[in-house]
Amino acid sequence: MKKFAMALVAAVALAATPGHAAVKAQKVNTKTHHIAFQVDQNNPVVMNLVLNNVANLMAYYRDKGETAKIEVVAYGPGLNMLRADKSPVKDRLKDLKAVAFPSELTFSACHNTLMHMEKKEGHAIKIVSQARIVPAGVVRLTELQEEGWVYIRP
Repeated sequence: MKKFAMALVAAVALAATPGHAAVKAQKVNTKTHHIAFQVDQNNPVVMNLVLNNVANLMAYYRDKGETAKIEVVAYGPGLNMLRADKSPVKDRLKDLKAVAFPSELTFSACHNTLMHMEKKEGHAIKIVSQARIVPAGVVRLTELQEEGWVYIRP
């Protein structure tokens, strides 16, 4: 019992030291948040709302010493957000991607929607360089949710 009491006193004393508190704080702030956004509307207001949310999340977690993995999945009419020729938010995509660190920001474009748009328009459609193509937007969102990601639909 005496050894236990001495160990407890030593642990309390160590926890009270400033260096230990900093190490403890670092361990607490290593959490990574996982957030998926859906964009399925060709509406610049919705697109900007999502990008505002993304910017706010990255800033909030950066200030807390935490990180976030954020993925914006665009499909259906929302794919226009990631089109190199039509995106009304093209500059914001580039700017947000450039300042994402230490968080990770991914823009995912639905291949199914892209093929449908190309067939309808009769020409190849280029996606912005900040985005990648995934087989299907709804499948990607399903996978992320199955992995425990928070899902946000504006």
